[in-house]
Amino acid sequence: MLLTIRHHTSYRYAAPVQYSIQQLRMTPANGSAQMVRRWHIDTTGKLDVARDAYGNTLHTLVLTKPHTEIRLIVTGQVETTLLEGGRLNDGPGGIPLEHYTCPTALTESDPGIIELAHSVPALDTPSALIALAENIEAKVNYLTGITAVTSTASQALALGNGVCQDHAHLMLACCRARGVPARYVSGYIDPGDAEHTASHAWVDVWLDNGWVSVDVTHAAFASGHYCRLAVARDYEAAAPVRGSRVGGKEEKMSVDVFVQALAEQ
Repeated sequence: MLLTIRHHTSYRYAAPVQYSIQQLRMTPANGSAQMVRRWHIDTTGKLDVARDAYGNTLHTLVLTKPHTEIRLIVTGQVETTLLEGGRLNDGPGGIPLEHYTCPTALTESDPGIIELAHSVPALDTPSALIALAENIEAKVNYLTGITAVTSTASQALALGNGVCQDHAHLMLACCRARGVPARYVSGYIDPGDAEHTASHAWVDVWLDNGWVSVDVTHAAFASGHYCRLAVARDYEAAAPVRGSRVGGKEEKMSVDVFVQALAEQ
């Protein structure tokens, strides 16, 4: 599968911003699930590139002159591979697996999450992970505008509504409640006819000495139509864009994401 991706983001400010710093995790890496054919980020200033603790490509944009707008234009093509049973053929990565069993502020469990985590007999097969994803989807309806990026898994479960990020955090919380390593994945999906946005989030769960990639929102393996950007313990460390600024007053953000999948000839 060949994914063509365009992701345009702009931030406009009511008053000049005197200083801003943006950290971007918006560059996919080559791996068993994908090969990057081309990728480019065009923005307002110079980007400095590094690797974060999880091995994600991290670009930093620092603007020290007054500005009233920041533009981020990402374009590229990624060749993806179908994963049998959702299994990645990549190793565990540079982070100890125990790190992915520890809850975070966004994935702490409560009695409701513990009950949900035990709604399947065990989390020891890919099919069991899909069954848990189906149970999460049944408990938390996909609905935008209810939760925020700061919402926790337990809050989303109590509300009964959320988005892909909330579904992923609930899956992480359930896995960690049962001692199973799991990590958050940010990226893109060709949504086809679905109403869900092309920016997406899912999880990798460590089973039988390998990662199994699961899209909780669709209760399916994350394969073929998916482009991986970054992994971490939760959204906080894998967010595509994070930043801070001095000045600017009110901010208006606009985002336009386009993903199209074509079968290779």
